[in-house]
Amino acid sequence: MKIIFIILIAYLLGNFSSAYLIGKFFKNMDIRKSGSGNAGATNVVRVMGKKFGVITFLLDFLKGIIAVVLGNSIIGYNGGLLAAIFVVIGHDWPLLLGFKGGKGISTTIGCYAILNFPIALISVIVGIVVALISKFVSLGSIVFLTSMPVLYLMFSDEFDKYFFLLTIVFAIIGVYKHKDNIKRLIKGEENRIGG
Repeated sequence: MKIIFIILIAYLLGNFSSAYLIGKFFKNMDIRKSGSGNAGATNVVRVMGKKFGVITFLLDFLKGIIAVVLGNSIIGYNGGLLAAIFVVIGHDWPLLLGFKGGKGISTTIGCYAILNFPIALISVIVGIVVALISKFVSLGSIVFLTSMPVLYLMFSDEFDKYFFLLTIVFAIIGVYKHKDNIKRLIKGEENRIGG
């Protein structure tokens, strides 16, 4: 019963789309119909400006933290892992928004911040450096997601197979959600930072 509760609460928490709500509240617009069409912080920056983009990131980041802390408090560490998966699924495929959500990067970072802060910090820094050098936010996001399992294997003192599995799941989900970005990167059509 507790497991079902964690899954439901985490998924519903993920359905709280800060990008969508900020767009509706401040601009009376559906952010998913503007810019890249993604309900995420990067698109909010492009369409509404940096201030609203930062707010969106922080709210989505906080969403991941809350879900993991809640899962941890109910059934321990594995509850946090379970909550992490479903809050990201809820963000990416929200029932309340017709399953059209964001890409889950900010929420994933929030989850990782609680589950394994040191490795998460390294992965985030690697992703940011790649984004700044390449001028592609999407590439930085993909590198962040895919570097997490590798860096975990390289630098973690203790190996937890369930956490490692989580990093693989997040990488797969994230790469899938970025499939259109990957196609544009290959074609040289992806939007650059400041472009």
